Amino acid sequence: MKQSGRTTLTPGIVEQLSLDIAEGHIEPGQKLSEAMLAKRFGTSRGPIREGLRRLEERGLVSFHPNIGARVATYSVKDYIHLFQAREAMEGMTAKLAAESMSLDDKTILRTVFHEHEKQLMNQPDSPYDQDPGDWDFHYLIAKRCGNPILSSLLCDELYQRIRLCRKQHCNTPGRGVRALKEHRRILEAIEENDGELAELMMRRHIAAARKVLESFLLANPTTIK
Repeated sequence: MKQSGRTTLTPGIVEQLSLDIAEGHIEPGQKLSEAMLAKRFGTSRGPIREGLRRLEERGLVSFHPNIGARVATYSVKDYIHLFQAREAMEGMTAKLAAESMSLDDKTILRTVFHEHEKQLMNQPDSPYDQDPGDWDFHYLIAKRCGNPILSSLLCDELYQRIRLCRKQHCNTPGRGVRALKEHRRILEAIEENDGELAELMMRRHIAAARKVLESFLLANPTTIK
Protein backbone atom coordinates (compact mmCIF):
# COMPACT_ATOMS: atom_id res chain seq x y z
CA MET A 1 0.00 0.00 0.00
CA LYS A 2 1.34 3.42 -0.94
CA GLN A 3 1.98 5.71 2.04
CA SER A 4 0.41 9.15 2.12
CA GLY A 5 2.59 12.26 2.00
CA ARG A 6 1.61 13.05 5.56
CA THR A 7 2.68 9.62 6.79
CA THR A 8 6.10 9.88 5.15
CA LEU A 9 6.74 13.53 6.07
CA THR A 10 5.76 13.49 9.74
CA PRO A 11 8.60 11.29 11.13
CA GLY A 12 11.24 13.55 9.58
CA ILE A 13 9.55 16.64 10.99
CA VAL A 14 9.32 15.04 14.44
CA GLU A 15 12.99 14.04 14.49
CA GLN A 16 14.25 17.42 13.28
CA LEU A 17 12.15 19.39 15.75
CA SER A 18 13.14 17.00 18.55
CA LEU A 19 16.79 17.65 17.75
CA ASP A 20 16.26 21.42 17.55
CA ILE A 21 14.59 21.43 20.98
CA ALA A 22 17.17 19.15 22.62
CA GLU A 23 20.08 21.23 21.33
CA GLY A 24 18.49 24.52 22.37
CA HIS A 25 17.92 25.90 18.87
CA ILE A 26 14.27 26.33 19.84
CA GLU A 27 13.94 27.73 23.36
CA PRO A 28 11.71 26.26 26.10
CA GLY A 29 8.41 28.13 26.16
CA GLN A 30 8.79 29.35 22.57
CA LYS A 31 5.61 29.35 20.49
CA LEU A 32 5.57 26.94 17.55
CA SER A 33 3.66 28.43 14.63
CA GLU A 34 2.11 25.81 12.36
CA ALA A 35 2.23 28.25 9.44
CA MET A 36 5.93 29.03 9.90
CA LEU A 37 6.83 25.37 10.37
CA ALA A 38 4.83 24.39 7.28
CA LYS A 39 6.80 26.96 5.29
CA ARG A 40 10.10 25.74 6.74
CA PHE A 41 9.43 22.08 5.91
CA GLY A 42 7.69 22.79 2.61
CA THR A 43 4.45 21.07 3.51
CA SER A 44 0.87 21.73 4.60
CA ARG A 45 -0.25 22.21 8.19
CA GLY A 46 -1.55 18.63 8.44
CA PRO A 47 1.83 16.89 8.86
CA ILE A 48 3.00 19.75 11.11
CA ARG A 49 0.00 19.39 13.41
CA GLU A 50 0.47 15.62 13.55
CA GLY A 51 4.18 16.07 14.27
CA LEU A 52 3.48 18.50 17.10
CA ARG A 53 1.07 16.02 18.66
CA ARG A 54 3.76 13.35 18.56
CA LEU A 55 6.17 15.76 20.22
CA GLU A 56 3.54 16.37 22.88
CA GLU A 57 3.50 12.61 23.53
CA ARG A 58 7.27 12.75 24.02
CA GLY A 59 6.91 15.58 26.52
CA LEU A 60 8.73 18.10 24.32
CA VAL A 61 5.72 20.23 23.35
CA SER A 62 2.63 21.41 25.23
CA PHE A 63 -0.64 22.80 23.88
CA HIS A 64 -2.41 25.79 25.42
CA PRO A 65 -5.95 27.11 24.78
CA ASN A 66 -6.04 30.14 22.46
CA ILE A 67 -2.26 29.97 22.07
CA GLY A 68 -1.43 26.67 20.42
CA ALA A 69 1.80 24.71 20.72
CA ARG A 70 4.82 25.79 22.73
CA VAL A 71 8.08 24.06 23.56
CA ALA A 72 7.59 22.42 26.96
CA THR A 73 9.12 23.87 30.11
CA TYR A 74 10.13 21.77 33.13
CA SER A 75 10.28 22.26 36.87
CA VAL A 76 13.00 20.94 39.18
CA LYS A 77 10.61 18.15 40.15
CA ASP A 78 10.09 17.21 36.48
CA TYR A 79 13.83 16.83 35.99
CA ILE A 80 14.20 14.79 39.17
CA HIS A 81 11.41 12.45 38.08
CA LEU A 82 13.16 11.91 34.75
CA PHE A 83 16.44 11.10 36.50
CA GLN A 84 14.71 8.66 38.84
CA ALA A 85 13.25 6.84 35.83
CA ARG A 86 16.64 6.86 34.12
CA GLU A 87 18.37 5.44 37.17
CA ALA A 88 16.06 2.43 37.20
CA MET A 89 15.97 1.82 33.45
CA GLU A 90 19.61 2.54 32.63
CA GLY A 91 20.80 0.51 35.57
CA MET A 92 19.02 -2.43 33.99
CA THR A 93 20.38 -1.69 30.49
CA ALA A 94 23.93 -1.71 31.89
CA LYS A 95 23.28 -5.04 33.61
CA LEU A 96 21.82 -6.58 30.45
CA ALA A 97 24.64 -5.17 28.30
CA ALA A 98 27.25 -6.72 30.59
CA GLU A 99 25.51 -10.07 30.32
CA SER A 100 24.79 -10.12 26.58
CA MET A 101 26.74 -7.49 24.63
CA SER A 102 28.92 -8.94 21.86
CA LEU A 103 32.68 -8.40 21.68
CA ASP A 104 32.19 -6.19 18.63
CA ASP A 105 29.70 -4.00 20.49
CA LYS A 106 32.04 -3.75 23.47
CA THR A 107 34.81 -2.63 21.12
CA ILE A 108 32.53 0.07 19.70
CA LEU A 109 31.62 1.21 23.21
CA ARG A 110 35.29 1.45 24.22
CA THR A 111 36.08 3.37 21.01
CA VAL A 112 33.40 5.92 21.83
CA PHE A 113 34.66 6.18 25.41
CA HIS A 114 38.22 6.83 24.19
CA GLU A 115 36.99 9.59 21.88
CA HIS A 116 35.24 11.25 24.82
CA GLU A 117 38.36 10.77 26.95
CA LYS A 118 40.57 12.51 24.37
CA GLN A 119 38.12 15.39 24.14
CA LEU A 120 38.07 15.97 27.89
CA MET A 121 41.77 15.38 28.49
CA ASN A 122 42.58 18.03 25.88
CA GLN A 123 40.04 20.43 27.38
CA PRO A 124 39.34 19.31 30.98
CA ASP A 125 37.15 22.34 31.73
CA SER A 126 34.94 21.82 28.68
CA PRO A 127 31.42 20.39 29.08
CA TYR A 128 30.93 16.67 28.53
CA ASP A 129 28.49 17.31 25.69
CA GLN A 130 28.13 14.04 23.78
CA ASP A 131 27.05 13.89 20.15
CA PRO A 132 23.67 12.21 19.68
CA GLY A 133 23.02 8.63 18.68
CA ASP A 134 25.87 6.18 18.25
CA TRP A 135 28.45 8.61 19.73
CA ASP A 136 26.47 8.82 22.97
CA PHE A 137 27.77 6.41 25.65
CA HIS A 138 24.37 5.93 27.30
CA TYR A 139 22.56 5.57 23.97
CA LEU A 140 24.94 2.83 22.84
CA ILE A 141 24.43 0.79 26.00
CA ALA A 142 20.64 1.10 25.79
CA LYS A 143 20.58 0.35 22.06
CA ARG A 144 22.62 -2.82 22.45
CA CYS A 145 21.31 -4.10 25.79
CA GLY A 146 19.15 -6.75 24.11
CA ASN A 147 15.82 -5.49 25.49
CA PRO A 148 13.80 -3.79 22.71
CA ILE A 149 11.36 -2.14 25.14
CA LEU A 150 14.12 -0.42 27.11
CA SER A 151 15.91 0.47 23.87
CA SER A 152 12.77 2.07 22.46
CA LEU A 153 12.08 4.08 25.62
CA LEU A 154 15.63 5.36 26.11
CA CYS A 155 16.73 5.74 22.48
CA ASP A 156 13.49 7.07 21.03
CA GLU A 157 10.61 8.13 23.25
CA LEU A 158 12.65 9.76 26.05
CA TYR A 159 15.95 10.36 24.29
CA GLN A 160 15.67 14.04 23.37
CA ARG A 161 14.18 14.89 26.78
CA ILE A 162 17.20 13.21 28.36
CA ARG A 163 19.57 15.23 26.14
CA LEU A 164 17.72 18.44 26.98
CA CYS A 165 18.03 17.60 30.66
CA ARG A 166 21.78 16.98 30.37
CA LYS A 167 22.34 20.40 28.84
CA GLN A 168 21.02 22.02 32.00
CA HIS A 169 24.11 20.99 33.97
CA CYS A 170 26.81 19.91 31.49
CA ASN A 171 28.73 23.15 32.15
CA THR A 172 29.03 22.51 35.90
CA PRO A 173 32.78 22.86 36.69
CA GLY A 174 34.49 19.49 37.07
CA ARG A 175 31.42 17.43 36.28
CA GLY A 176 32.69 16.35 32.86
CA VAL A 177 35.87 14.74 34.20
CA ARG A 178 33.98 13.05 37.05
CA ALA A 179 31.36 11.72 34.62
CA LEU A 180 34.11 10.33 32.40
CA LYS A 181 35.61 8.43 35.35
CA GLU A 182 32.17 7.05 36.17
CA HIS A 183 31.75 5.97 32.53
CA ARG A 184 35.09 4.14 32.73
CA ARG A 185 33.86 2.09 35.71
CA ILE A 186 30.66 1.21 33.86
CA LEU A 187 32.61 0.23 30.75
CA GLU A 188 35.01 -1.97 32.71
CA ALA A 189 32.13 -3.77 34.43
CA ILE A 190 30.45 -4.40 31.06
CA GLU A 191 33.71 -5.69 29.56
CA GLU A 192 34.12 -8.04 32.52
CA ASN A 193 30.55 -9.36 32.05
CA ASP A 194 29.73 -8.29 35.61
CA GLY A 195 26.05 -7.38 35.37
CA GLU A 196 25.54 -6.56 39.04
CA LEU A 197 28.53 -4.22 39.14
CA ALA A 198 27.57 -2.55 35.85
CA GLU A 199 24.07 -1.88 37.19
CA LEU A 200 25.44 -0.49 40.46
CA MET A 201 27.95 1.78 38.68
CA MET A 202 25.32 3.09 36.28
CA ARG A 203 22.83 3.81 39.05
CA ARG A 204 25.49 5.63 41.07
CA HIS A 205 26.51 7.61 37.99
CA ILE A 206 22.99 8.81 37.24
CA ALA A 207 22.27 9.51 40.91
CA ALA A 208 25.41 11.68 41.06
CA ALA A 209 24.33 13.59 37.94
CA ARG A 210 20.87 14.09 39.45
CA LYS A 211 22.34 15.62 42.60
CA VAL A 212 24.50 17.98 40.56
CA LEU A 213 21.53 19.06 38.46
CA GLU A 214 19.26 19.50 41.48
CA SER A 215 21.83 21.65 43.28
CA PHE A 216 22.45 23.73 40.16
CA LEU A 217 18.78 24.37 39.44
CA LEU A 218 17.90 25.21 43.03
CA ALA A 219 20.81 27.66 43.18
CA ASN A 220 19.94 29.16 39.78
CA PRO A 221 16.13 29.16 39.55
CA THR A 222 16.09 31.58 36.61
CA THR A 223 17.86 28.96 34.47
CA ILE A 224 15.08 26.38 34.87
CA LYS A 225 13.57 25.69 31.44
